[in-house]
Amino acid sequence: MSSSRRPLTLHADALGNRLRLPLVVAPMFLVSSPRLVTAACRSGVIGSIPSLNAREPGELQTWLEAISTELSRPNAQTWPVAPYALNVLTHPSNSRLPHDIDAIKQYEPPIVIASVGRPEPVIEVVHRYGGLVFSDVASLRHAHRAAQAGVDGLVLLCAGAGGQTGRLNPFAFVEAVRHFYSGTVAVAGGITTGQQVRALELIGADLAYSGTPFIATPESLASADYKQALISSGIDDVWDTDAISGIPANVLRQTLEGLGLSPENRWVRSSPAHYDWASIRWRPDLFSAGHGVDAVRAERPCAAIIEQIAREYASSTTADAPLALN
Repeated sequence: MSSSRRPLTLHADALGNRLRLPLVVAPMFLVSSPRLVTAACRSGVIGSIPSLNAREPGELQTWLEAISTELSRPNAQTWPVAPYALNVLTHPSNSRLPHDIDAIKQYEPPIVIASVGRPEPVIEVVHRYGGLVFSDVASLRHAHRAAQAGVDGLVLLCAGAGGQTGRLNPFAFVEAVRHFYSGTVAVAGGITTGQQVRALELIGADLAYSGTPFIATPESLASADYKQALISSGIDDVWDTDAISGIPANVLRQTLEGLGLSPENRWVRSSPAHYDWASIRWRPDLFSAGHGVDAVRAERPCAAIIEQIAREYASSTTADAPLALN
């Protein structure tokens, strides 16, 4: 990357100054696209994308080049263009990891999100050029481990997160993490409104992760069948299972049925130690979704969804006052 396009050094405590509102459009496997990333960032929130959505390392380089070029243009809006995040699977079973690290070195994404594996493989590389490293965590043990490794932020995967998920309550999880961690904390798990974003700030989090509403957008890679499945589903249709990857993931009930499973027999493996990227059972008809699926009632542009969340967030921040109980 040329020096003229080198991203500004980010500091976690100043990240909010680069954002219209404290929101991350979550990285979604086989859903997030360069278009979705740039639409989110130009709307003033962090857009993100899994590196593995690009089928080959060369395609990832093309995508990062396109994202960097698009986000280097001035924004016509009153808010700044937000930084983007690259999500990298750091589990040892990911044979693409060395290639992804090479792409990180070349294109210097402002934020790198480490998932499933330990974050250490990317920390030194990203910190060397002034970027931030966030780490997905689904338990307090994992949060302690990532914090000790020196990450700049923790992404708490709470109950209701789409795709890879956790089981902890966000109120309790944030409270427990804040006992020992003062860095950036993001929370994933059914976030679809500006009021919910504000509520997370009130309990001690810095950022909200939202994914499910952005699946049914023109900018996503999701199929028409996937989008329609979301539109016609409700929260009771979302089930967690380990049958796909060996670790809990939230999917729509029809995905379970497509695998020959039911809510009663959706647990088929006994330990997360069985996780192996090469053996993941993924097909085009497997539809991931979080508990926020009820918010999806039609396909809408990314910018329109963010605009609504921004209005709700602004309204909730001006309305902070003691509750009037009847």
